[in-house]
Amino acid sequence: MINENCYKLGAEPSVIRSLFAYGLQQAALVGPDKVYDYSLGNPSIPAPAAVNASIMDIISSMDSIQVHGYTMAAGLTDARKAVAEDLERRFGLPVKAEELFFTCGAAPALISVIKALAVGEDSEIMLLAPFFPEYVPFVEQNGAKVVIVPPDTSSFQIALDKLEALLSPRTQAVIVNSPNNPSGVVYSRESLEALAALLERKGAEYGHPIYIIADEPYRELVYDGVEVPFIPCIYKNTVVCYSYSKSLSLPGERIGYVYVPGFARDSRELYTAISGAARIMGHVCPPSLMQLVIGRCAAERPDLAAYDENRRLLYGSLTAMGYECVKPQGAFYLLVKAPGGDSMAFSEKAKLQQNLLLVPADGFGCPGYLRLSYCVAKDMIERSLPAFKALLD
Repeated sequence: MINENCYKLGAEPSVIRSLFAYGLQQAALVGPDKVYDYSLGNPSIPAPAAVNASIMDIISSMDSIQVHGYTMAAGLTDARKAVAEDLERRFGLPVKAEELFFTCGAAPALISVIKALAVGEDSEIMLLAPFFPEYVPFVEQNGAKVVIVPPDTSSFQIALDKLEALLSPRTQAVIVNSPNNPSGVVYSRESLEALAALLERKGAEYGHPIYIIADEPYRELVYDGVEVPFIPCIYKNTVVCYSYSKSLSLPGERIGYVYVPGFARDSRELYTAISGAARIMGHVCPPSLMQLVIGRCAAERPDLAAYDENRRLLYGSLTAMGYECVKPQGAFYLLVKAPGGDSMAFSEKAKLQQNLLLVPADGFGCPGYLRLSYCVAKDMIERSLPAFKALLD
């Protein structure tokens, strides 16, 4: 006998991965310069020089067992101290090393928190559309139910009226992803403060806290001086899930953390439950080498000049052609309204007629829109513009 849910998930790859695989096949047939792949959010800028220098120095100067051996489940103390000091310096909160739990990237961090909060078969986790599609299996396969808050397509801020209508005594948490994948929008301080007030009021009414799970892999990827509010400064019952995949261009190294503020309700019990969830899933002790690197590079920041140039080029060119786009403030995604309204049909047309790979946002909870990842070479964007024009014509 085989688990049917697991089989289904394995047999049905995501639309993003399917488009990426198609692009590789087409590149082999017609040449990579004739395929315009906007499917995958794979960082294209190099890691900061200090990261590579740290890796080389650690490998050459430290004992092999220190570099490649096991660490404590929660991570190296010095690395957690470095992250705590960086957060405290930037956001003014009294962050402690023991409030941080290192993980193999943001996905295991999210799953551990979800599993720790799934207290019964009726537990509900709310997703704010548009959202990263993998949130759905993360929630559904770890003991909770998904409740989707429809998007506010006028501003792509939080649709508070729709959210309030869906809240119930079963609501355990709301996942907040800002800067947002796929819209690139940053939730404003005003939106987050209104959400915090609502959750505080409803939590008191229900007799238990409603947590915000802040998914923040794009926190450092922001443009034009836009503020990315640090949600624990606004709402005390916040758990932060972070990854260095985007900020330090290290997606393949799988390093991130959970931050459970000491002032959050039941913080120590929740931290312990997160540790237990990580133990169940077998992803305790993330890569030791990368923990050592983060211990040295926690304060490093990315050079966003290339992403910003791509952002301006793509947004400006498509809107000039007549496409309706959401102006991205952060991350490296552009959300485009599908001409004709059917994103699945437009994506297929773009793929077959122009080798233009655009992800329909239906799986992101935002039908009628397409997601474009602009963490690509600038010359690919320039070469793809005639294809966009031809499709619109």
